[in-house]
Amino acid sequence: MDCGQIKRNSYKLEGLLYLKMASKKDVQTKHGTKSKLVLSDNEIRDIINHLEKGIPLSDEYRFLLFGDKREVELVWNGKSGEVSNVVLPFQTIEQVDEPRKEGSGEEKQISLVDFGTDTRGRQLSGWTNKLIWGDNKLVLSSLKNGPLREEIEKQGGIKLIYIDPPFDVGADFSMKINIGDDEFTKQPNVLEELAYRDTWGKGADSFIAMIYERLMLMRDLLTEDGSIFVHCDYRVNSYIRLILDEIFGKNNFRNEIIWEKTSTGNKAISDNQFPRVYDSILFYSKSEDTKINIQYEEYEKEYIEYNFQYEDERGRYRRQILGTRGAESIAQLEKEGRILKTKSGKKYFKQYLHESKGLPLTDFLTGRKIPDLRRQGGMTPENLDYPTQKPEILIGKKSPQLCCGWVKHL
Repeated sequence: MDCGQIKRNSYKLEGLLYLKMASKKDVQTKHGTKSKLVLSDNEIRDIINHLEKGIPLSDEYRFLLFGDKREVELVWNGKSGEVSNVVLPFQTIEQVDEPRKEGSGEEKQISLVDFGTDTRGRQLSGWTNKLIWGDNKLVLSSLKNGPLREEIEKQGGIKLIYIDPPFDVGADFSMKINIGDDEFTKQPNVLEELAYRDTWGKGADSFIAMIYERLMLMRDLLTEDGSIFVHCDYRVNSYIRLILDEIFGKNNFRNEIIWEKTSTGNKAISDNQFPRVYDSILFYSKSEDTKINIQYEEYEKEYIEYNFQYEDERGRYRRQILGTRGAESIAQLEKEGRILKTKSGKKYFKQYLHESKGLPLTDFLTGRKIPDLRRQGGMTPENLDYPTQKPEILIGKKSPQLCCGWVKHL
């Protein structure tokens, strides 16, 4: 018997078993439990015909036979649940942390994590403040499975990860470098060309396989109350969202943060599409334990003039409804002279501008406040003319949405 015949017989046996199990179903009636046929004669005849010819059953018939609710799953060529467990040693190549000036009065660097610094503030030990060169899959695997894992967990673990994976913008990794008055063009090296081939050589399949394993490693490295932010654009947004749903769980999706890079798009106005003006930053948590530390931004002048139209000796204020405030709270406001009463008898309280926190930051980052580097005409000092370079303010201290202060870990 050849392999093909064995395979056909296995399909037949499998199908007959399914048919035997699913063609009758136990149901509860007032007279007790009875068996009820759940497939029509035509469906049974069609299924038997498939089995006799050695034809695999279609999804429709498998669904009818099982009668189970089907789950949605992302499938691609070469999908595997295997994750790298390689452990490689980390070697110090260079220290670039700037030492404190002696006698300057500056205090030594202080953090929640003990960096192990000398008297000048230079870091001597610890796992933080590291720029690690190498394949990020191997780095993540080494952090997860190597000796540093215990040290990381002792110091509270990894609370937040931000990544900016490739968007399939093209294989050209050349960039211009200015040295003095001379300008040189750095051509892509062998590692960059290999990385691009491994990532996009087989289209979406190879990209998904690449990012899937790395996100699995990142999930395992995060603490239970940890969070991850994944920067992407229209090219890979749909893929990454499905992958994150599968790895972190769709219930742990928190926000799709929109960063408006430009108001006119990265290309000339087209007659067959609207300008593409934003990137997405997908925010997922590892569990329900993640808490948000809401940040606020100051009101703009136009907002103040429109909303805080009244003024007294205490300053500008606006009228607010009392809502569900109790009698005791209202009495206290009246004692403070903060209750307004209209001719109709309706009461409001005065909310003063200087007491207001401002507008809560949302999942929309306006390009007017955080512009793309290329939108500024390359005039900013941090611009290195790298095609996918992001402004530091996007994830720096001035961007509380994405800095560690935005996600409060209890």
